[in-house]
Amino acid sequence: MPSTIDYEVRDRIADIRFNRPKVLNAIDPTMMRELGAALTEADDDDGVSVIVLSGRGRAFGTGYDLKYDWSREKRGEGPMAYRDYLGRLVAFEVRPWDCAKPVIAMVHGPCLAGSCEIAMMCCLTFAADDATFGEPEIRFSASAPALIMPWIIGLKKTRELLYSGDSIDAEAALARGMVNRVVPGDQLEAETFAYARKLTMIAPEALRATKAAINRTAEIMGLRQALAHANEINAALYATDTEVHQRFIEIRDAEGLGAALRWREAQFE
Repeated sequence: MPSTIDYEVRDRIADIRFNRPKVLNAIDPTMMRELGAALTEADDDDGVSVIVLSGRGRAFGTGYDLKYDWSREKRGEGPMAYRDYLGRLVAFEVRPWDCAKPVIAMVHGPCLAGSCEIAMMCCLTFAADDATFGEPEIRFSASAPALIMPWIIGLKKTRELLYSGDSIDAEAALARGMVNRVVPGDQLEAETFAYARKLTMIAPEALRATKAAINRTAEIMGLRQALAHANEINAALYATDTEVHQRFIEIRDAEGLGAALRWREAQFE
């Protein structure tokens, strides 16, 4: 049985939920495998027309689990090892985009880093008014593995967020085109599933064809090549042991992850 993902189908809607609420749905390798399997199952099920992706607990997700030793997932050292490792993260994050069926992100609470990238890879995003979006990786000498944000909100707004690592609230995300609708938190599920049910009344063939056509437009414009090239650049960055990263690791190892995060975030207050 899956341990990090809840999966249910009702009324032709696949309801997929991250289920690591104690760690704000931080992504680990088990979740990567189980989410991939759930999306494949929903995509292959003729009884499913639409997929809704969300999180249990207080968050949609806070990105990759920093308590996990990700060095175990690398095959060697240096830029080439990071290139392959980051390539696997990109392949994971792009799974909602690659689904033949529409995927709707239903976001509440924090939606950060890799989790934010996954939400942007979904066809549509419905957000609660308490949702926050951001890519804080640069503050820790890293970068987004799947650089999808420029394709969603444009170059200028992407630079503003990715250069600083700042987060924005749901209304700001709506203004930037990162989300489709913002609703009160207690109405999020009802609003999202009402729209999903509307899509189940559309011929599945028409939905798949329309998604394919829209995706192909971005891909012809170079989306796939841009993601691949960003991966090459990021490999060199991840292999660079910066002063900030060294200090972060020192504090994490001596005082714990929470202390290291507080040390870095305090510098931006």
